[in-house]
Amino acid sequence: MSSSRFIQRLTSYFDQMEQISATSLHSWLADTGRTKPVMIDVREPWELEHCRIDGSLTIPMASVPSHLSRLDRDADTVLICHHGARSFQVGMYLEQQGFSHLFNLQGGVAAWARDVDPGMQTY
Repeated sequence: MSSSRFIQRLTSYFDQMEQISATSLHSWLADTGRTKPVMIDVREPWELEHCRIDGSLTIPMASVPSHLSRLDRDADTVLICHHGARSFQVGMYLEQQGFSHLFNLQGGVAAWARDVDPGMQTY
């Protein structure tokens, strides 16, 4: 099963976390009248050597629990990974911890590179 199909099936069970497209996130970041979201990239450090979205915080998936006290549960937060599956899992965990304004970058940095920044290195 593809990662996008997996996410669609999980989304039917967890309706709180929104999926956001790369182009919608790009528009949000460019909108000077709107507060920028916190962007958390949950990929591993070696993955970030290839590409990353400017302004994103790096918190690898396994270390998210140890960073909870530093995160604002009420802030608009966009979760990012390679294709969107790991970030979705982190989002489900954060929902269980009381976070309420979560967005999963649908398709991850791969979608960002394809739809927003074609010059971005991919892997």
